Amino acid sequence: MQVAVLKEEGLTRELEVTIPASLIQERMEMELVAYGQRVRVDGFRKGKIPMPIMKKNYGKMVLGEVIDKTIQESAANAMKEKEIRPAMQPKIEMKDGETFDEGKDLVYTMKIEVLPTFDVMDLSKISIEKPVAKVEDKVIQETLERIAGNNRSFEKVEEVRPAAMGDICVVDFQGKTKDGVELPGMSGNDMSVELGSGQLIPGFEEQLVGKKAGDHVEVDVTFPEDYGVKELAGKPTIFHVDIKELRTAGEIKIDDELAKKLNFENLDTLKDAVKKEVGKDYDQLSRLRLKRALLDALDENHSFDLPETMVTMEFESIVRQMEQEKKQEGQEVTDADKEELKPIAARRVRLGLVLAEIGRANAVEVSQEELYKAIYAEARKFPGQEQQVLEFYSKNPQVIESFRAPIYEDKVVDHILTKATVAEKEVSLEELTADEEEGMSAKPAKKKAAAKKK
Repeated sequence: MQVAVLKEEGLTRELEVTIPASLIQERMEMELVAYGQRVRVDGFRKGKIPMPIMKKNYGKMVLGEVIDKTIQESAANAMKEKEIRPAMQPKIEMKDGETFDEGKDLVYTMKIEVLPTFDVMDLSKISIEKPVAKVEDKVIQETLERIAGNNRSFEKVEEVRPAAMGDICVVDFQGKTKDGVELPGMSGNDMSVELGSGQLIPGFEEQLVGKKAGDHVEVDVTFPEDYGVKELAGKPTIFHVDIKELRTAGEIKIDDELAKKLNFENLDTLKDAVKKEVGKDYDQLSRLRLKRALLDALDENHSFDLPETMVTMEFESIVRQMEQEKKQEGQEVTDADKEELKPIAARRVRLGLVLAEIGRANAVEVSQEELYKAIYAEARKFPGQEQQVLEFYSKNPQVIESFRAPIYEDKVVDHILTKATVAEKEVSLEELTADEEEGMSAKPAKKKAAAKKK
């Protein structure tokens, strides 16, 4: 095999690889011999079929397989020989087009975008703050009140009286246009509507106030302009509602009985559990803020050329995600939106390369045990369906691999944090939750003027 460098410009490399005809011929005959052990040809025993007949019957098919395999292997060897670390799969083109004549050398070109080489900053020079917030008593109390409210009992109102705010109306409903055309998906039976909860379209609940069980009510509302279903956004609608029953909420009590109802020994153990769970939420927020600060520091201190293909793919991925989100809101992605996404894509690629280099240099790996632990944690998010989720993953190994990248990233971040200087800073809950956007998704911070290309 001969490898010639045709072009070396920035992160672009172009190689020409030549495979001698003798090697192609040798590999082809070996494959035909192997085929001869499996196929049948009238008049000959398996393994005893003459080579000229094998070439006549199977030559073209085997040649195609040999060419594909040879290109794959030689391309990998060529990049290894020239110490090339590809950013993406190389683009390969046959010198004589798609055809290949037996007896000739195999010649093809490889166009490759390589990974940039750069020096990782001294991680010990990173100095960042970790915001932490204490779980205040008022937060525990608010959480207990919410839990108690969600677990309060509702009793049927036996007397005939008008519905009031705070009541539950059990209703059947059917949504129609002003012209009387039924709206698909806008009907239901035995739905519980808590008056004053604000869960339904503005104006819906208010029009049930003062009505009684057995009443038929025509609720006249207009869907909000930003309603998730584009066809209904901003459209006036009449809901034909039959009130079947009124229910009134029992008193909200935060006591031992509530705790026992939730399988806790008493109110104190429930409070401890609430404090622990809230604390976990705070810890996750602190971790996100700390990671954001760390990624900002890495982004500010690294500047190097990025593979255009990687940036383009990341940009297109972000655009697709935004398009899906905008579509749900009945909006479209504008050119201005796309311009804002370009630096975000570049930041993601840059940080991805920096983290990958740090991980590679420090032999960071994701074990199978860590991978399966993450999968089981994901399955537990679907109570009662854990087995189906695990079966789905077992049949889709490529989905399992999607867990590897975030685990790897977190392990690299943990490694960096052992080198960096991290100072805890006590903040309020409002300060802790002021910016929950995760670092690699956030807009890039401005580069320091002193940042040098590496």
